[in-house]
Amino acid sequence: MRRALIAAGLLIATPAVAQQPAPAPANPAAAPCADPEYHRLDFWVGRWDVYPTGKDKMVAHSLIEKVYGCGIRENWMPLSNQPGGSLSIYVPAEKHWEQFWIDSGGSRAFFTGGWNGKAMVITGKWGGPLVRMSYSKNADGSVRQFGEQSTDEGKTWKPNFDFTYRQAAAAN
Repeated sequence: MRRALIAAGLLIATPAVAQQPAPAPANPAAAPCADPEYHRLDFWVGRWDVYPTGKDKMVAHSLIEKVYGCGIRENWMPLSNQPGGSLSIYVPAEKHWEQFWIDSGGSRAFFTGGWNGKAMVITGKWGGPLVRMSYSKNADGSVRQFGEQSTDEGKTWKPNFDFTYRQAAAAN
């Protein structure tokens, strides 16, 4: 009888313990995404009209958003070709940034890199060649994305694309 009373008491007490909320972190500075490195690419966040650098014919719209607390998502909406997008995040254990790209044509690419003091520079295989992309904020608030490609594993580089992201004039 005594064992039955103890078991019944445990059954009654257990739900109360399980329903209590988890305590808040003791150290707010230890919160995810608190490291300033997570914010190195924040200058790219916004709603953009995209142009080849130095030209006035728009080629795409792009919506860059902060997501999931620590990540940055690009929604690439070209006026022609294939739409796609990327997810980017700082990885503290590796001390670098990672970006994963996919598009509607089935293309995918994985890039790694980091801040070089002037730009976010990431490199990875895209199809066959090695591609290096640099993202930098211009004095007028626009963002330049400069792409280079190497067919000799990074010994030499040739320009591949050069875009300027200008704040969108109207909602896309």
